[in-house]
Amino acid sequence: MSSEPANSAFTSASAAPAPAPAPASASPASASGLPVSLADALASFDDLWSPRIVTAVNDYDVRVAKVEGEHVWHAHDHTDEFFLVLDGELTIELREAGGERAVVLPRGSVFTVPRGTEHRPVAPGGAAILMFEPTGTLTVGDRHEEVPDHVDATTGHRLA
Repeated sequence: MSSEPANSAFTSASAAPAPAPAPASASPASASGLPVSLADALASFDDLWSPRIVTAVNDYDVRVAKVEGEHVWHAHDHTDEFFLVLDGELTIELREAGGERAVVLPRGSVFTVPRGTEHRPVAPGGAAILMFEPTGTLTVGDRHEEVPDHVDATTGHRLA
């Protein structure tokens, strides 16, 4: 029996094979043992909702992204999702047992979305964010609505 509600607009990613680990040659920028400037990392790309992996900590990626507008409603069934707002303002809309709520994160704020919680990041005025997630975690989670063209469904891209 499925654990998803019958009226859920989400599709399950469980039928898809898990992404393969990145080859050693594609290690994060900080694997060289040198510091990574978050400002330089953010300046190296323009794509929205398309995170870049700036380093790894054990089995976790540290990703930065430029965001504007709405992401997609999604849930990560097996992991929490950590957000740090580097610039701008990010709102995380949440669907919880008690109903929907929005958490507003100004610059410098952090928030962790608990595993299994449906959520949608929104940034009407744009923002730069840092996320901390297990390596291989899809940006659209394990369950999600249809992914619009402006959202990159990825496990993160390496810095150039």
